[in-house]
Amino acid sequence: MNDIPPTEKSDFISRCLELGILLEVSGYPKPGNVHRTADFKSTTFEHYLASAVAIAPSFRCAAKQGIRVSNGEIAAVDVGIGSIIKDAVSRMLGSQNGGNTLLGAIIILAPIAVAAGMVRNSFSLPKLRKNIKVVVESTTPQDALELYDAIALVNPGGLNKSKELDVTDPASKKKIIDEGVTLLDTFKIASTYDSIASEWVNNYPITFDLGYPYFIKQLKETGDINTATVHVFMKILSEVPDTFISRKVGQSKSESISAEAKEVLNAGGLTTPLGRNLLMKLDSQLRDPDNNLSPGTTADITEAVLALNNLNGYKP
Repeated sequence: MNDIPPTEKSDFISRCLELGILLEVSGYPKPGNVHRTADFKSTTFEHYLASAVAIAPSFRCAAKQGIRVSNGEIAAVDVGIGSIIKDAVSRMLGSQNGGNTLLGAIIILAPIAVAAGMVRNSFSLPKLRKNIKVVVESTTPQDALELYDAIALVNPGGLNKSKELDVTDPASKKKIIDEGVTLLDTFKIASTYDSIASEWVNNYPITFDLGYPYFIKQLKETGDINTATVHVFMKILSEVPDTFISRKVGQSKSESISAEAKEVLNAGGLTTPLGRNLLMKLDSQLRDPDNNLSPGTTADITEAVLALNNLNGYKP
């Protein structure tokens, strides 16, 4: 990113995030998820590809806002990340007929796009992470309202009806306005049961501290982007029970799946016959008819890890 002219910077950032999504959804065989050799009944691999391409302009807009912040043209509070997220969700839904494919990815990647645009001079992951903190801490009540509108568009499965600021309750919008509740405030409430909200609140520890270092290690050891992608997906799943699954079928089941993911990695994952056999066994267990056991949140965080790798100069 260091040698890219400012006018091309937003395009580069958008492409890095788009490629992160494409590499993640292409990674196989990720247990329980859509990938290049496995579809759900109503949502296919191609639906994810179409969505990834469709939301790229939203990431470009986010990066441009970050550049404007770095140039002193606007303050971080004026980025409008809620509107960016809502626009991306609308583009996602308008691009394909498979429904909600990338809501979680949009939410976790949008701050990364803005933060990357804010990086001045030489790019580094510490600078990016510092900027992410600024972005999320500068959100506004209007951002919260825009996110609520985005969620209403997709009606994601397993969404908790929180006692505080329930996204399905119209009265919550009035409370947001009256009490000045920011988007970060709403994620603080959700962070106890949603890993993506927790990433926002805690400055992306799963992405930066767990996922990325492990991914780089796997990429160096195996020399294969698909193996590294599947392995980092399994690593995150093994250490962070998937909150999509826990909202659907309970924490106990989510934790048992994490334990099985750890067994797969301990057996070598894709690099050994035993690891591959255990991985395929787990995959068959997670493919229930209603997709309640699909580690969707893990996939979203994996996409963020891959985006960091791309921003840091990786070329397939």
